[in-house]
Amino acid sequence: QLVESGGGSVQAGDSLRLSCAASGRAFSFYNMGWFRQAPGKEREFVAAISRSGTATIYADSVKGRFTFSRDNAKNTVYLQMNSLKPEDTAVYHCAAALVLSMRPDEYAVWGQGTQVTVSS
Repeated sequence: QLVESGGGSVQAGDSLRLSCAASGRAFSFYNMGWFRQAPGKEREFVAAISRSGTATIYADSVKGRFTFSRDNAKNTVYLQMNSLKPEDTAVYHCAAALVLSMRPDEYAVWGQGTQVTVSS
């Protein structure tokens, strides 16, 4: 089970840190991803991180602004989001996969999501 937190309503240029806590003992076996979905749009890849945290992938739209990290001792991943823009507004979901991927269909376990709203 994955549970996201840390969403909220902020102004453009502000920062937020999302967390995703996982239950179970197998957390370190999974690569993790963040996806987002805005109203009326397809689910969009944001970032992914490898099991050990040594490899990350970012969507071009967030590269240089967002940082994905994980703490396997706490069964938690984090998405630090800086310089937020109105186009970052979406529901953000974390997900777990056996492969490091940008494809949502590679992810087997999903959280319920947390809303991020950025106003101009």
